[in-house]
This record gives sequence, structure tokens and C-alpha cells, in this order.
Amino acid sequence: MNLPRFHLAMPVDDLAAARRFYGEVLGLEQGRSADTWVDWNLHGHQFVTHLAPAGPERVHNPVDGHDVPVPHFGLILTVPQFQALAERLRAAGTEFVIEPYVRFAGQAGEQWTMFLLDPAGNALEFKAFADDAQVFAV
Repeated sequence: MNLPRFHLAMPVDDLAAARRFYGEVLGLEQGRSADTWVDWNLHGHQFVTHLAPAGPERVHNPVDGHDVPVPHFGLILTVPQFQALAERLRAAGTEFVIEPYVRFAGQAGEQWTMFLLDPAGNALEFKAFADDAQVFAV
């Protein structure tokens, strides 16, 4: 399936910290940049960190016994990609908001998921489905 690429701009309060986190911890390729923003290649999507000193508002919703941060963004990976990223994050000493685990086990939409915050407090979720047909399962 040929999916359109998305463009997402997120606020950060420290571009140097964003460069370390997105470039070194997550391993994203950096694109163009200026004094107030940096483009990143997020698995073929254009993700931009923009300098914005006011942090995001923190809200949580209960999902599967966890407090899921809202808003959040992320990617749906393959299970091997998910496991490799989880190990990379652990090796970097990342503090998870929700540790990697299987959500909705044995139900429609069963998935691996993990939540973490970037240095500016933006919430990220990475997930993986053993069966890609379950992404939109009800």
C-alpha cells in the first residue's frame, strides 16, 4: 500500500535537546534546519521540531488500565522494529510513561505499545501489531 506522507510540527523548548533526542536517541536523520526549527525524517514522514518555549498542556485518558497522555503522536512499526526501538530506548536510559507491553491481549486490536516523553514534554507512542489487519479492528 502506498500511503501519503504526513507533515507534523511539534513545539520544543530546547533545539539542542531535541537534536540529541530525535537524532541520537531515536536515530532519526536530520534534514533542513534554522535557528528556530529542525526537520526530521520520521520513517519517510516530515516531522519538524519548532522552538516554542511554552510547554504542552498535559492531559491523560484511561486506556487498558494506563493513563495515556493526550495529545501524543508516533508510529506503527513492525514487531521487530518495535522491539529494536524499545531496546535502543532502554539502552539510552529513557524513562517510559508506559513501559513496552502488549495492550488488548487476546482482543481485536492486540498490539505492542510504549509511551515516552521527548525533552520538551511531547508524548510519543510507538506501537506494533503482529497482524497488520488489526490496526483498525473493532
